[in-house]
Amino acid sequence: MELDAFKELLVNKKYSDIKAIYKDTNEYDIAELIQDLKEEDLIQAFRLLPKSIATDVFVNMEDEVQKKLINALTNKEATSIIEEMYSDDAADLFDEMPAIMISKLLSNVSKETRQTINRLLRYPDNSAGSLMAMEYIHLKKGQTIKQSIERIRSQKDDFVTYDNCYVTDNERHLLGYVTIKDLLINDPDILIDNIMQEIKHMIPTLMDQEQVAEMFQDYDYSSMPVVDMEDRLVGVITIDDIIDVIEEETTEDIEKMAAITPSDKSYINTGVFETFFKRIPWLLLLMISATFTGGIITHFENALASYVVLTAFIPMLMDTGGNAGSQASVSVIRSLSLNEIEYKDTFKVLWKELRVSLLCGTSLALANFLKLIFLDNVSILIASVVCITLVITVCVAKLIGSSLPIIAKKLKFDPAVMASPFITTIVDACSLLIYFKIATILLGI
Repeated sequence: MELDAFKELLVNKKYSDIKAIYKDTNEYDIAELIQDLKEEDLIQAFRLLPKSIATDVFVNMEDEVQKKLINALTNKEATSIIEEMYSDDAADLFDEMPAIMISKLLSNVSKETRQTINRLLRYPDNSAGSLMAMEYIHLKKGQTIKQSIERIRSQKDDFVTYDNCYVTDNERHLLGYVTIKDLLINDPDILIDNIMQEIKHMIPTLMDQEQVAEMFQDYDYSSMPVVDMEDRLVGVITIDDIIDVIEEETTEDIEKMAAITPSDKSYINTGVFETFFKRIPWLLLLMISATFTGGIITHFENALASYVVLTAFIPMLMDTGGNAGSQASVSVIRSLSLNEIEYKDTFKVLWKELRVSLLCGTSLALANFLKLIFLDNVSILIASVVCITLVITVCVAKLIGSSLPIIAKKLKFDPAVMASPFITTIVDACSLLIYFKIATILLGI
C-alpha cells in the first residue's frame, strides 16, 4: 500500500480499514510502511496494531524509529513490547539508548527480563554473547522423551529456534542435542541420553561476531549454542542474527575501503556534522600524503622543462597504476575475509599477481604505444618512456595492492583500510618516481 493512501486513512480515522490492512500484511511490510510516518501519525498507527504482531513490527523497524517510539509510548506500552521481544533484540535496543531511559524501562519490566537484558549488556560489543538469545529449548540428562516433550510444553517462552533441543547436566554443562524429529519418532519411554547427538561446534561467549559468522558459513548451521568458559550453555545464536552481522561487517568494510570511519547509523539518519567528522580525518590524511607526489614533480621540474610533452602522460600513468593496485587489493581483501588465503600464502599471491601484472602491463603498453605513435604523433623515444613506465607501474601497483592487505591482517589491522584511497596514494608516488627515472635514463636529462 502507498504511504499517502495510508496517511489518508489515518486522517479520516478509518481505523477499521487500517486494521484490515494489518490483518492481511506481513509484519516486515507493515514496519516498512509506517516507519516513514511523522511521529504523531507513527504512534497512532502503531497503537492500532494487534498486540499479537506489535512486537514483531517493532523489531523490524530501523533503530532510530524504535527509539522514537519507545520515547513516545507510555511506560506500560513500552514495557509490554520489551517483555515480548527476544532477549537479543531487546539487548540491541537498550544498547542504543541513553542510560536514563534504560534505567527507566528496566525498572518496569519483570525481574527475569531485567536480569536477562543486564546479562547480555555486560558482554562486549560485537561478541557472541551480545548476539545470543536466551530463549532456547533446554532439556536435562536422564529425562525420558515423554518428560522432555512435557518440559517443552510447560515452558512459556517463545523459542527463537525449534531446530535443536540442547541437553545439559544439572550444572548446565552442554552435553549434546536432540532434534524435534528425534523426540517424535522414538519411543516415549526412551531416555534422551540414548538418542542424544554430539555437539561438534559450540561458540564461546567472547568470540568475535565475524568469526561466528564464518562458522555459520563454513558448516551451514541454522543455529548454534553459546557456552561460557566452563562449557555451560548460556544462549543460542540463530541464522537471522548472522545475516545482520554479515550485512554490518560488509557495510563496515565498504566504508573503510572508501576511507570513511564506519558508522552504526544508516546514511539518511546520520547528521551532516557527524558525517563530516567521519570523513574529514581520512581526507586530511590522504591530502597530506598526496603532497609527496607534488614534491616528486617539483624535484624533476628540469626534466619536465626539457620535455614538456612528458607532463601530458602523468594523469594516465597515475590513474592506471591506481586502478591496477585497487583491482589487486580488492581481490586479496575479499579472499582474506573468506579465509581463502593466509599470511603463509603471501609469496603465492605475489607470484600470481606478478604474472598477471606482466600480462596486463604489456597489453596496456602495446595498445598505448600504437596510440602514441599514430594518434598523438610523439617520437618513438617518448612513446618508449611512457610504455616502459606503464609496464613497471602496473607490476609495482599490483604487488603493493596485493601485499599491503595481507601485511595489515598479520599486524592485526583491518585489511579493508588498505583499500583504494590508501593504495592509490602510494602507487601515485611510485609511478612518478618510475616515470622520471626512466625518462632520465632514456632521454639523458
